[in-house]
Amino acid sequence: MSSEKEHSGFFKRLKEGLAKTHQAVTRRIEEITHGKREISKELLDNLEDILIASDLGVATVDILMQKIKWRVERKDLQDADRLTEALKEGIYDILAAHEKPLVISPEIKPYVILTVGVNGTGKTTTIAKMANIFKMSGHSVLLAAADTFRAAAIDQLEIWGERVGCRVIKHKHGADPSAVVFDALKSAQSKNIDILIIDTAGRLHTQAPLMEEIKKVQRIISRELPGAPHETVLVLDATIGQNAIAQAKFFKEAINISGIVLTKLDGTAKGGVIVGISESLGIPVRFVGVGEKIDDLREFNARDFVDALFED
Repeated sequence: MSSEKEHSGFFKRLKEGLAKTHQAVTRRIEEITHGKREISKELLDNLEDILIASDLGVATVDILMQKIKWRVERKDLQDADRLTEALKEGIYDILAAHEKPLVISPEIKPYVILTVGVNGTGKTTTIAKMANIFKMSGHSVLLAAADTFRAAAIDQLEIWGERVGCRVIKHKHGADPSAVVFDALKSAQSKNIDILIIDTAGRLHTQAPLMEEIKKVQRIISRELPGAPHETVLVLDATIGQNAIAQAKFFKEAINISGIVLTKLDGTAKGGVIVGISESLGIPVRFVGVGEKIDDLREFNARDFVDALFED
């Protein structure tokens, strides 16, 4: 399959995945602008309500509305039919400002990716999907099952590892996560592995001991391999809307998050949360997930996302 066909196929799935968000934003804007020529205060108020309801976040909505109102005052934007296009441009500007693909340095071996997030976000399956992307690019990948608090998490990662053809370093349920990470690092170094992806426990993010455990894992990684982890990815569930931003803020305060993966975009009308994450946190969204299949995770592209959100 050519890369163009591959891109076209994923764009179609992205559009399908964002259908509920499209209905919540674009279709509702069409409803309030239908038959209207001028942009009135009432119309702008209705637009603001729609954006807030679609989980873009109050602060982000305020930024978007200020830009639109400024254009209206300047007479640069007068036709109600052009409101959607103006909004599309504003959202793209926010997302593009923080668009930064994950680049694996060929000079760093192993390139260590620490994956964090609460249970239920799809973290373990996301790890497998990332591993698949890297393997398709010609990298060797090793997985570490450092979520030792849940036996199911170890088993799940091992099953996914078999599917994508990646070896999994694991210990028994209840073992010290840092010991798993230590062994995984040594194995990756001895076998000249390109990328090591580490799974971590994902109990509620409000549990302080869990954060301390993740910080301990980070310390072990940096002690054994200075400069690592090279990427700390936070996996967020798009279906929880504004709570995803709250989770991201909490994790960012506790540990150094360098990238975000947003999953389950196909099951929510709250896909607009990605805009709020980009604007309020300034953390790059590395990948987005639109389904359960192994190839339903792709590198985030601001233009594709905005086009998929607004196109009919």
